[in-house]
Amino acid sequence: MAQTLKEGDVLVIPCSGIGKVHGLIGREATYMVTDEMASENTATLCLALLVKGDPEAVDAVKSHHCITIDGCAKACAQKNVEISGGRVAKAIQVAEAFRNFRGAKPGTATALTEDGWKITQAIADSITCEAANLRAQESAAL
Repeated sequence: MAQTLKEGDVLVIPCSGIGKVHGLIGREATYMVTDEMASENTATLCLALLVKGDPEAVDAVKSHHCITIDGCAKACAQKNVEISGGRVAKAIQVAEAFRNFRGAKPGTATALTEDGWKITQAIADSITCEAANLRAQESAAL
């Protein structure tokens, strides 16, 4: 794992979704949150490490709240966090975000349009809010 996790950090784990615009949206929303919007209390990890059973990745999902982002109904990110013994605090489906953007043309698997970036921003806003709520709940419990 490249990022150093702190106690109380919230893990944001997107599906790989390679080759699909929904996957790109999920990954970009993750980076918006973990690199910019809430970098002080969120982190991400590679789903492939978790699928492979990497001990550090498995320990991370077991010891931190997780927000998963899946591009399709197969919910690979959510399922693999749960299989690894992690706690999914919120499971986001990119396709559900499209309900608020009827008729949007988000782009391709490699490039988002203006509509795609609006959807990405909406998902990132939701994640940032949820991460803040999880941190507040954890602080109140102490």
